[in-house]
Amino acid sequence: MEMIIGLTGGIATGKSTVTGMLRERGIPVIDADQIAREVVEPGKPAYAAIVQHFGREVLQPDETLDRKRLGEIVFSDESQRQKLNAIVHPEVRRVMLEEAKAAEQNGAPIVFMDIPLLFESKLQYMVEKIAVVYAPPDMQLARMMERDELEEEQAVKRLRAQFPIDQKKQEADFLIDNSRTREETEKQVEDMLAKLRAELGT
Repeated sequence: MEMIIGLTGGIATGKSTVTGMLRERGIPVIDADQIAREVVEPGKPAYAAIVQHFGREVLQPDETLDRKRLGEIVFSDESQRQKLNAIVHPEVRRVMLEEAKAAEQNGAPIVFMDIPLLFESKLQYMVEKIAVVYAPPDMQLARMMERDELEEEQAVKRLRAQFPIDQKKQEADFLIDNSRTREETEKQVEDMLAKLRAELGT
């Protein structure tokens, strides 16, 4: 019996820190963003559909997707963003479920699905419980500007494209406050895993 936990948060709340801690403990983490990158590689069905819809101007000279260009298009036009999601998301979901099945066959009792847009894409049905990693909005903004080299205006736009973190927190089974030290985050991860194991009786 396998339990699938959805791991989500806001942009730049430090979710990758938490996924690292889970992986260090041998817990499988299926990464939606990683899979989203793989399904749009040349030769994959989603790649062909993106080129057909958005045209060749979203390609780099080496024929791979120009993510920055595509990002500019979809972040400034909601209908284009929905179109891109309609192409990419079904493929991502299919691969995630395949990987979860493989992890279960390998005997993993707990599997995390790292899905940044879990609520925005209404993917709650794919998981049994939800863990939300959060940090204060001003910390999110500062991290995002530094990490992605964005101007404040661009960072705010991306933040606004997501559900407010407080809304996500209300729907969570587990909350991980990632605004303090690594040790404190680690303790929260340990507590969550202990509760999950107790529930599974492992």
